[in-house]
Amino acid sequence: MGFTRRQFFAWMGATIGNGFLVSTHSQAAAAKLFSGYPGSLGVLHDISRCIGCRKCEAACNRVNELPPPERPFDDLKVLNLKRRPHAGAYTVVNQFFPPAAKSPVFVKKQCNHCLEPACVSACFVKALKKSETGAVIYDPSLCVGCRYCMIACAFNIPAYEYNDPVTPKVTMCTLCQPRIQKGLIPACVEICPQEALTFGTRKDLINIARQRIQGYPDRYVDHIYGEHEMGGCNWLYISNVRFRDIGMSEDLGIIAAPQLTSGPLAMLSIVVITGFVFLTGIYAISKRKDLTANEEKQSAVNRIANDAQAEINQMVVQLKEKSKKDKEAAVKQEVKKAVEEALKQVGENSGTQVSSQSLGTIRSEEQERR
Repeated sequence: MGFTRRQFFAWMGATIGNGFLVSTHSQAAAAKLFSGYPGSLGVLHDISRCIGCRKCEAACNRVNELPPPERPFDDLKVLNLKRRPHAGAYTVVNQFFPPAAKSPVFVKKQCNHCLEPACVSACFVKALKKSETGAVIYDPSLCVGCRYCMIACAFNIPAYEYNDPVTPKVTMCTLCQPRIQKGLIPACVEICPQEALTFGTRKDLINIARQRIQGYPDRYVDHIYGEHEMGGCNWLYISNVRFRDIGMSEDLGIIAAPQLTSGPLAMLSIVVITGFVFLTGIYAISKRKDLTANEEKQSAVNRIANDAQAEINQMVVQLKEKSKKDKEAAVKQEVKKAVEEALKQVGENSGTQVSSQSLGTIRSEEQERR
């Protein structure tokens, strides 16, 4: 059945109308914001204790079955580079030289697992969601590859498998969700030799962080990073230097991402669905034109083939006729030669010469007999 322009624009109109109805409902629903699951888990990273050994990177690589890095994990020269998590590494350790520090400062970077994640609010197909454990988890079967999550994240964490042309995925730290569900702790926490990483409930981690800051006021900055940033995170930090001196933004504010994006993101479904219908319509019309063109081309090819076959058949008939005539002429010629040879032989044997008239008479009689 054909797809007409009239049907296409009718679909477009219906889609836009339904989209605005969905938008109204979405804006009303967006007003009910989520502030995290009670008892959710997380990690406290004590930056002052980190020695930059990269063992956490190796453990993360192993449990997530990621490809080996170009440079081995015991090569600490990579700490001089400013790296970010990518498809082959869900966590990285960077080295900094803050003005107030007497020695290098090492910072582990990975998904902060926000209480109200911007990536989750930006995902219109719900491929990302917040788990009761505190982890932000990803379902690749729902992902459409729009990468809005990468744009939305204030911490620049989600990465994408650009090198996979068939089934690319968004990648990020999972807080070792599979291990947590088995009653284990995250691999990076388990392997850390300096106890720079502590795993527990978010509430307990905040209490531990405050106790350390209060117990060693000369050692720590009086700030628990992630307690309030972007509405709060399940990954928390305390540091002996200012966070802005080690590549961490201090101007993110305390408002959760959904409060900032609920209006624009409610309209996103309209744009996406309308765009999908528009592209589908254009594709259908284009395919119909291609089909018509192919049908006309095939008809022309068939017509030419039929004409060519008729010409071939006619040539075959003519060749058969010519061959038949040539064969008859050849037979007559052979008969003539045979008769002449026979008469000549008769004349030689009898010692008389056969006249041409007699020869003609004999030839005629011979032909009649044949």
